[in-house]
Parts: sequence; structure tokens; C-alpha cells
Amino acid sequence: MIQVLDETLVDAVLEQVALIPIGHVATYGQIARLVGRPKNARLVGRILGNAPEAVHYPCHRVVTATGRLVPGWIDQGPMLIAEGVELKDATHVKLKQYQWRA
Repeated sequence: MIQVLDETLVDAVLEQVALIPIGHVATYGQIARLVGRPKNARLVGRILGNAPEAVHYPCHRVVTATGRLVPGWIDQGPMLIAEGVELKDATHVKLKQYQWRA
């Protein structure tokens, strides 16, 4: 069954993503907490992956709780590096150093 996403929640997630400053990253769980859904990190990922309007937001600044980049999104790392975010390896950002303190 396909679940229709609540547009209010989609908007809230995208608003938080828009606030992530250049040179910082946030985690899916962090965004979930900021929108009042602390146990829904995967839902945040689903919203960012499926909401058509998400392409207009800096979704590349959102990573997993371990700092892992999105598998298969080859542009995410270079986009973050261009903004001054350092990677600790090919698939992870230096989360302790670059995590947004919202």
C-alpha cells in the first residue's frame, strides 16, 4: 500500500533542510526531531527522496547518524566538499566537526 505523505509534514521537513547552513550537515534523525517526529528518521529520508519539490532544497546536506552519504548519489560528496565539508573517507563526512547545531 502506498502511503500519502502529509503535506504539512513534507513542508516542515523541507523548511528545516532549508535552514542547514552552507558548510554543515544534519542527520535524518536530527531533522525528524526538529519537526516533532523524533522516531521517524526514515520518514525524513523518504520525504527527501520522493517529494518533487525537494530538488529545490539543499538535501545534499542531510546524512545518516554515522555521517554516511546517500549510497548511489555520486554528486553528494563533491557538493559537500565544494561547500567546505570534509569527508573522513569516500562515504562519510566528519560528522562531529560539521554537524549543524540546531
